[in-house]
Amino acid sequence: MLMWIVAVIVVAVLAVLGIAAARPNSFRITRQATIRAPAEKVFALINDFHEWTKWSPWKKMDPALNRNYSGAAAGKGAIYGWNGNKKVGEGRMEIVDTQPPSRIDIKLDLVKPFEAHNSTVVTFTPRDGGTLVEWAMSGQSPFMFKLMGLFTNMDQMIGKDFEAGLANMKKDVEA
Repeated sequence: MLMWIVAVIVVAVLAVLGIAAARPNSFRITRQATIRAPAEKVFALINDFHEWTKWSPWKKMDPALNRNYSGAAAGKGAIYGWNGNKKVGEGRMEIVDTQPPSRIDIKLDLVKPFEAHNSTVVTFTPRDGGTLVEWAMSGQSPFMFKLMGLFTNMDQMIGKDFEAGLANMKKDVEA
């Protein structure tokens, strides 16, 4: 009887590992919002890391967040680093390309709570008297992320932060 229980457990563990291994090797999370303002105005909030304190969804998670800025003041070459509590972790972002006022490309390197190297792209498209803002993040999914993805929904977890950030941006710009 004990052998059957062990065999069932081994098969279940192997099945979970196999399902995780079969998941995609990359991910993409994206959210959109239409903001009633010209693209230039919204673009400026993202192209300058100093402006992120106005709308960032993570500022509320750690009001004592340690921030540092280096490189260019804004735009290509601007660097923003942070170190905070368990909710926000530690990391670094660098604006690697801008196409005013339509696109910003950001390299995102997380150190804590886990290491990750992702790309973030924010696009601004004129639409219906305002600007459609799309915030997207993509990257590789190592095996541990694939395994975690069986038990948590990363799109929902990160997506809710993107939604909060876009809502904060909308509130700030439209006020």
